[in-house]
Amino acid sequence: MKIKILFFLLLPFISFSQTKMKSYGGEFKFNPNNLPCITEASKAEIKIQLQANIAQLEKIGKLNSKQFNFVRPSFIWPVRKAASSDFNNVFAISNYVDHNSNYPNQLQDYNCGNRTYDTDNGYNHPGIDIYSWPFSWYQFQNDLSEVIAAAPGTIIYKNDGEFDMSCNFNSNEWNAIYVRHSDNSIAWYGHLKNGSLNAKNIGDTVNEGEYLGVIGSSGNSTGPHLHFEVYDSTSNLIDPYNGNCNSGTSWWRNQPDYYSPNINAALTHDEPPSFKDCPQIESTNIANKFLPNTNVYLAGYFKDQLSETTANFKLQYPDGRIDSWSKNFTNTYTGSYWYWGTTDLNNLGTYLFEITYQGQNVSTSFEIVTTLTASSDTLENFTIISNPFKEELKITSKNINPKDYRLDIYNQLGQRVFKQENFINRLDLQFLSKGVYFLKIKNKNKRVLQSFKIIKE
Repeated sequence: MKIKILFFLLLPFISFSQTKMKSYGGEFKFNPNNLPCITEASKAEIKIQLQANIAQLEKIGKLNSKQFNFVRPSFIWPVRKAASSDFNNVFAISNYVDHNSNYPNQLQDYNCGNRTYDTDNGYNHPGIDIYSWPFSWYQFQNDLSEVIAAAPGTIIYKNDGEFDMSCNFNSNEWNAIYVRHSDNSIAWYGHLKNGSLNAKNIGDTVNEGEYLGVIGSSGNSTGPHLHFEVYDSTSNLIDPYNGNCNSGTSWWRNQPDYYSPNINAALTHDEPPSFKDCPQIESTNIANKFLPNTNVYLAGYFKDQLSETTANFKLQYPDGRIDSWSKNFTNTYTGSYWYWGTTDLNNLGTYLFEITYQGQNVSTSFEIVTTLTASSDTLENFTIISNPFKEELKITSKNINPKDYRLDIYNQLGQRVFKQENFINRLDLQFLSKGVYFLKIKNKNKRVLQSFKIIKE
C-alpha cells in the first residue's frame, strides 16, 4: 500500500457538532484561591529600599524635596492595549483595596462591596488587581497588555530579571517599577514581565502615559496581572477610588465606574477556546478562514458582565442575510466568555460577526473559502518522510518542545480520525483505509499550523 504526501497550509477540518446558537462558556475567575500578591516581609524590604534610594537621589541632586508642590496626582488608567493587539480591550479587574482590616472573609471595598479579598493569616488586599483578559498567557507571550505611568514622576526603584510565569504563592520577588510623584506619593507597579521594563534608570523621570512594562506573573502570582498600589506623601496606604466606604477626593482624573461592562473581544475559532489551570497555556484556537461546512465557533469575551442584562449577536452572510440571537445574563462576572458553534456555513465570502452590549458594538470578520492560504505567522519547518513498507510517517524538525505541538489527522469529510496531544516523530498509519487525509501539526500557543495532504493508495 503506497502513501503519498503533499505539503500545504490549511486551517483545521473539524466535525465536532454543536447545536446552532446554543451557548457554551461562563465565568472566568482570576486568582480563585485568593493568594496574596506580596508578603509582608517583601513589602518591608521594598519600603526600606525605597527610602534608601530616595535619600541617595536627594544626595546626588536627582530629587529635591523643596520642589515638591504637594498637589496630589491625577491618575489616568495604568493599563493599555498594545498597538499590535486586535482585541477591543485587554483587561478586567479582579480585586480592589480591602478597607476592612478584620479577617478572614470580612471584606469591604471602596464602594462597600466585596470585590476584594483577605486571607486566614491576616493579609488584606492593599492594591488593585488588573488582569489580562481574554487569554492572559497569550497576551503575555505577545506583549499585548502594557503598563503605563498613571501620573508623571521619578523612578525611585525598579526590579527586573525575576521569573515571570508564577502560578502560586512563593518566595519569589516580583519585577516592578516604583514612581514618586510631585506630592511625594509613590505608585507601585508589580508583577511585570521579565525584561519588559522601561530602560530608564533610577532617578530618571517618566511622563504620564509613558510605557513602564508588560503585564506578567512575577512574584506571588497566579497569572498575568498588574498589582497597582499607592502610598501618600506620609507613606500611608491609600485607595485612589472615592466611594461610600472611602471618603475623600478621588485620585483618578476620571474615576472608572465600579462596574464597567465591556466587550473585550469578538473572536472566531476553529475549536472551542480552552482555559486551563496555570501553568498550562490556554488554547486560543483563533482563526478567521474556514472551509465550507466545517465548524466555526463565534465567541464573545466580556468584562464586568452584569446580571439582568442582555447581549445581542448578529451574523451577516456574504449575500447580506442576517442571523441574530441574544444571551440573557443571570450572573455578574468580572470576566466571562460565551461561544456558539455552527457547521452550516457554506456560502463563500466574507462574514461579519457582531456583538452589542450595554451600548457598545464590537465586530470581527471571517471568510469561508475553498482553498485556505498560508497564515501570515510562521511555524517551524517540518519534514515528512513516508515508509511504504511499514505504512508509517517519519516527522522531523529541529529544536522543538514536543509539549508545544499536537498532531491530528482528518479525513475528507472533516472528521478527525487520529489525535496526539504531544508531538511524536513517527506515526503508524496501518489503521487508515485507502483515501485522502490531512495531517495537521499545530502549535498550541500560536494561531498557526502546518498541514500535509496524505494519499493512501
